[in-house]
Amino acid sequence: MTFHGKQIKIFTANSNRPVAKQIASALGLPLGKSEVSMFSDGEIATSINESVRGSDVFIIQSTSHPVNTHIMELLIMIDAMKRASAGRITAVIPYFGYARQDRKSKARDPISAKLCADLITTAGADRVLTMDLHSAQIQGFFNIPVDHLLGVSILSPYFGRKFADCKDDVVVVSPDFGSVMRARSFAQRIDAPIAIVDKRRQRANVSEVMNIIGDVRDKKVIMVDDMIDTAGTICNAATALMEKGGAQSVIACATHGIMSGPAVERLNNSVLEEVVLLDTIQLPEAKKIKKITVLPVAPVFAEAIERIYEDKPMSTMFGS
Repeated sequence: MTFHGKQIKIFTANSNRPVAKQIASALGLPLGKSEVSMFSDGEIATSINESVRGSDVFIIQSTSHPVNTHIMELLIMIDAMKRASAGRITAVIPYFGYARQDRKSKARDPISAKLCADLITTAGADRVLTMDLHSAQIQGFFNIPVDHLLGVSILSPYFGRKFADCKDDVVVVSPDFGSVMRARSFAQRIDAPIAIVDKRRQRANVSEVMNIIGDVRDKKVIMVDDMIDTAGTICNAATALMEKGGAQSVIACATHGIMSGPAVERLNNSVLEEVVLLDTIQLPEAKKIKKITVLPVAPVFAEAIERIYEDKPMSTMFGS
């Protein structure tokens, strides 16, 4: 990588240090010297152990579980960089927590995604780099530039290679109407038809599959979503595709593997042949089962950081 002007520095807090190291390595840079710890009363403590004056600083931190701790780590580190006279601060957030709270679904609901965006901006971030927000409109919650990367740019080549010899047998499925645009983009990339699972959600984290729109009979199905949380939606949809739709096999893929509660057990006991995730959230060893394949996001984030630093357009990363 050819550097220009002010110095570039890559820092990380504690949410996903392996990915931060991979991104820094892809850029040919060391991770910045810093420590993020916790006082005995639970307050976050941050120490930046090298000069960042005038530097172009990138702070890598997914706001995943424990969400509130990781958000505070990010905010305090941004504040520390601002007070240390960093030239520009980019918050690199592979997974943006609170993204599902992006609107009022009933009276007196908060819009927590907007609050988090305001906090990041107020802390001193100059721009945000993230991947697959639950709702793309969240970009508008920020009053600073947001570069929004797409998980399908990593997932689709994997499946393109996997099904290269049987492309005509593949159908891309959206597990609900909210993921239709994502599934359509994925399907276009691998030149496959699309189907939709229509579901009715009865309460939070519980869904009932009602109907399948499209033909999946005797097909190899790829279900595409932005995240897998408790895995209820994905597993119910997979069962419906096999039993009601007559699919030959079902593979699920998602950008963010939140994997909370009974997710691992559900996936292990499901009809899913494989579950492909990206490493935007660090997956604990206890949750790494045989069905799960994890693909790296570091190359894409490293390229995006290089483009931001060198003031090059991001659109060419997506062929536009």
